Amino acid sequence: MVNDVVVVGAGPVGLLLAAELRLVGVDVTVIERAAARSPHSKALTLHPRSLEVLAMRGLAGPFVREGVPMPTGHYGGLPVRLDFSVLDTRFPYTLVLPQLRTEQLLEERLRELGGEIRWEHRALRVRQDADGAEVDVAGPDGTYTLRVAWAVGCDGAGSTVRSSAGIDFPGTRATTTGFLGDVVLDAPPSAPSVDNEHGGFLVVPLADGHHRIAGTTGESLAIPADQPLTFDELRGYVRQVAGTDFGMRAPRWLSRFGNASRQAARYRDGRILLAGDAAHMHMPMGGQGLNVGLQDAFNLAWKLAAVCQGRAPEGLLDTYHAERHPVGAALLENTQAQTMLGATYTADARALRSVFGRLLAVHPAVNRQFAGELSALDVAYRPAAGEEAGAAGRGGGGHSLVGTRAPDLGLDGAPEPSLYPLLTDGRFVLLHLGPGGDAGRGTADGPGAAEACAVAEAMAGSPDRIRVVTARPTTTHDGWAGRSTVLVRPDGHVAWDAAPSST
Repeated sequence: MVNDVVVVGAGPVGLLLAAELRLVGVDVTVIERAAARSPHSKALTLHPRSLEVLAMRGLAGPFVREGVPMPTGHYGGLPVRLDFSVLDTRFPYTLVLPQLRTEQLLEERLRELGGEIRWEHRALRVRQDADGAEVDVAGPDGTYTLRVAWAVGCDGAGSTVRSSAGIDFPGTRATTTGFLGDVVLDAPPSAPSVDNEHGGFLVVPLADGHHRIAGTTGESLAIPADQPLTFDELRGYVRQVAGTDFGMRAPRWLSRFGNASRQAARYRDGRILLAGDAAHMHMPMGGQGLNVGLQDAFNLAWKLAAVCQGRAPEGLLDTYHAERHPVGAALLENTQAQTMLGATYTADARALRSVFGRLLAVHPAVNRQFAGELSALDVAYRPAAGEEAGAAGRGGGGHSLVGTRAPDLGLDGAPEPSLYPLLTDGRFVLLHLGPGGDAGRGTADGPGAAEACAVAEAMAGSPDRIRVVTARPTTTHDGWAGRSTVLVRPDGHVAWDAAPSST
């Protein structure tokens, strides 16, 4: 039997990808080498765009209820914080929620959609031909081979899928090491970070009474990341910087991390695709890795489903690399820059931190620029030069909204009060925005409507994959004034729009 898709790896990226495929009826098998979930959470934060991704499927509620919102983010551990509260989103904050809980909630979603995970099933190798891929798997009862149409590696920085496909993973080795510990602090600091010439660290309160401490000191930088961290070492690092250990006790997890930065040369090789840490690894500065991985999965899933179900040509999957590889490259660039700012303790580096901190403090536009990048709200997928409108999955025609993130536009007269709830079933949404846009064109039967429907069907591959809505916008957002007709992709980016009204 040939399955549609195998997802290798049951971390947050693999879980979201598999759930998105199941949402539209694609058969998917998830295999995971571990016997059970790790109780330790490497990642702690969900950024605004990731929360929007969850909201587009009606999933944000449990995450928001259980997490702790923080209206700021950090850049390189600088004491001047990035202000997320000014961002144009319904989620203007960083949500502190341990990765373990994120994975549990995503697994619940997958199971509700009829999916399951094969625990303790390890991918040994992957090979492919013109018609599909084969994955050799070692499970508790022996080895077997899965024949699938598509294989997706969500199996981390040491990806077996990536190495089997012969996909290069160029970059730089680790030269700097940081430390982290989940501990109880009897007298935690009032500020979220401590920073001086000796080093720096962040302090993040967790919902269960523990605190996550993560940082670097001049002494810790050169210790190999695979050398176990002791509690005495952690306490010593914190005292070296702060002069106190804040009543530190009851360590639950201690670890080190490095700044190796690598990115897969291509995210697609024939029948094999990569997402998350299998596609990019970096210093965990700014809490971006899990978030960018979730957004990889969200971009890939609707495209892979369309190809599996014969609604789009295989070439649509090339747009996954074209759109997400630049995002991964930007991720590596900004984490490397943050490492230079946050994990270098020379006099020159201290001066750079001081200058950069003043820029963030004095110039709101600079602060907003970096907040938009880290939150991923500013990610936009631009059409290739010369690409025509109607190209499957990309849009075109030079319209200013094409490829940009669609905000959760408030709507009057629609079945839902805003845009994101209209996307919960994973379909395209064709918005006719009258009379808030061009009153003549912003109706389902007005001029331009036939063209919009034709473009929508070409992109969605089937009329039943489009939800047509006529409504009046009730919120304002940059670039949306005067818009009459907008086609929104299942991942919440604009696929096509009519030229805005000039009146």
